[in-house]
Amino acid sequence: MTKVTQTLTSCPSATAAPGDQAEVGETSADTDPDQPAPGNSPESPSGRRITLDLQTPDCDPPTAGWLEPQLARIVALAGVERCELNLAVVDDEQMSELHGQYLGIAGTTDVLTFDLRDDPDQPVEGDIVICIDEARRQAKDRGHDTRLELLLYAVHGLLHLLGEDDHDPADYEKMHKREDDLLTRAGLGAVFGIED
Repeated sequence: MTKVTQTLTSCPSATAAPGDQAEVGETSADTDPDQPAPGNSPESPSGRRITLDLQTPDCDPPTAGWLEPQLARIVALAGVERCELNLAVVDDEQMSELHGQYLGIAGTTDVLTFDLRDDPDQPVEGDIVICIDEARRQAKDRGHDTRLELLLYAVHGLLHLLGEDDHDPADYEKMHKREDDLLTRAGLGAVFGIED
């Protein structure tokens, strides 16, 4: 049974042809956040696997080779010992199709999360689809790189897979503060910017 969650503003991998793909295992939390961290093979004893499917032209600075190790670092900081995450970066058109197909809502959105587990007590397994066009718009408004906004969306999807939600004001604030806390602990600083 697949549970779908809409986030910010869950599809088995998006349907467009695969683009750049990478697999990353556990990363060290003390590596430079601007540099790709070394990843372990999918068979790594860390039990963490993240794949990236870039289905649209990349941004500058590039997402490929950066997003996966950053998310892997945050997965570790969140205390997730075992997970399998498939991350797809799509454009507005693809996201609009998925948004309509899975949630019956017209138009694009920033992120959709698909929980692929039958039981929430199983290791984290899910698909996170993030929209590069929405990330470009939001990054411009917030004054940072598109790839950092995409990472925010990926972290948001991860938190949904960990059982968090943002559909009422208190949960919204709590969830977005946790995103910023994880991003800050990863050396990237607050991205969403919930004020205390």
